Formats: sequence, C-alpha cells, structure tokens
Amino acid sequence: MLGGLDDFTRFRSGDVLVCRTTSPAWTPLLARAAAVVTEVGGVLSHAAIVAREFRIPAVTAAADATTVLADRLCVVVDGSRGNVAIAGQAPHRDHATERR
Repeated sequence: MLGGLDDFTRFRSGDVLVCRTTSPAWTPLLARAAAVVTEVGGVLSHAAIVAREFRIPAVTAAADATTVLADRLCVVVDGSRGNVAIAGQAPHRDHATERR
C-alpha cells in the first residue's frame, strides 16, 4: 500500500500497486507494476489510462482497497472482470471497475 509520494521507495518492480488514486507523478511506478488497484477513479482516470498503455491489469473504484489489502499480501487482479482477490480466496468485485 502506498499512501503518497513519500512511499515510492518501498515499491518493488513486479509489485501490485494499491493506492487511493494516481497522478502523473506515479507513472514511473506504474511502469514497474504488475497491476494497479485504486480506490478512486474510472475508465478515464490516470491509473486506468496508463495501465492500458503499459498493458497491465487495472481495477479502479475498489472501495477500501488500501485498508482491506495489506502490504506483501499476494493478490490476483483481473482487470477484464474488475476483480481483485486475495490469493486462494473468492474475488471481490466493485460496481465501477476498469475493463481491459
């Protein structure tokens, strides 16, 4: 979980980026991310657009993602279906999601 720019050094290449929202300053992290999950946004949000450009799965408008998903937790992100699941558990689907 990244709360803001000060947390960027904690992000490792291949991690799933989970945050409230993104802006252009987050683009270098998205370039290294395996997927992105945001609490805010939709198909035209920064995270969704950049995820499409980098061809990584994205789920936006995932309510409480930063509180439900803990650091170093293994998750599966299905951007086509808008699902985020903790590995080994049933997926969670929000009403507004990014489609790839």
